Amino acid sequence: MPEVNGRPQLIAHRGAASRFPENSLIGIEAALRAGARHVEIDIQLSSDGVPMVLHDEHLERITGLPGSVFDLSAQALRTLPSGEPERLGSAFPGARLVTLHELVALWLAWPSATLWVEVKEESIRRFGTAHVLRAVLNALLPIAGRFVLISYDHCILDFARERHDVPIGWVLHTYDEASRHMADRLRPNFMICNVTKITPEGLWPGPWLWALYEFTDLEAALFWHRRGARFIESMAVTELLRDPRWRMEDS
Repeated sequence: MPEVNGRPQLIAHRGAASRFPENSLIGIEAALRAGARHVEIDIQLSSDGVPMVLHDEHLERITGLPGSVFDLSAQALRTLPSGEPERLGSAFPGARLVTLHELVALWLAWPSATLWVEVKEESIRRFGTAHVLRAVLNALLPIAGRFVLISYDHCILDFARERHDVPIGWVLHTYDEASRHMADRLRPNFMICNVTKITPEGLWPGPWLWALYEFTDLEAALFWHRRGARFIESMAVTELLRDPRWRMEDS
């Protein structure tokens, strides 16, 4: 793949998650205020089918409390803390789990920003492709044209593009021949992969743009940008943007 010219675009992985609770409104807004114009979040559904901005099926890592997102309604989940006590201690006592609808309300204030919405496989298995997709896309209606639907699950991406004509990004479990054949069939707008999985021959060419994660080192990020990664994803978004060598694109 030829080198990518111009500036890399930075995706804030779960917001400014190196310094703030992941997938929190405070962390997402911190990333936007720092200059990020792309933010990736995760979605799990509550017991009553409401999209929650949450990575894990289980609640303990984020809330410090036992249980599963599938056991509680959205109303109950919104009362739970989301300060990641094991990692961040008591630094963010006001952080709470939020719905995708609440995040979209915040997103309306950032008209030049793009939201990358990862639908988690656990919720797809629990509720089914059609149910999950309908709930997520309904919540995203106010920011139509300013989001990318992403997932490890290629079936929900196929469904989304065929039925709703939205941009899609496929997150790779493995970087191997089977995945390459699937990519050629799926032809997503974006291919997304952990950089540690990429083999020495480099990024597969295709009708997609590449987004690689997880970077904390600027030199490594710029190296992969030169090798074809249009997007660089990092939880350390505020740290990277403070580096004078980082030239952040405005859009």
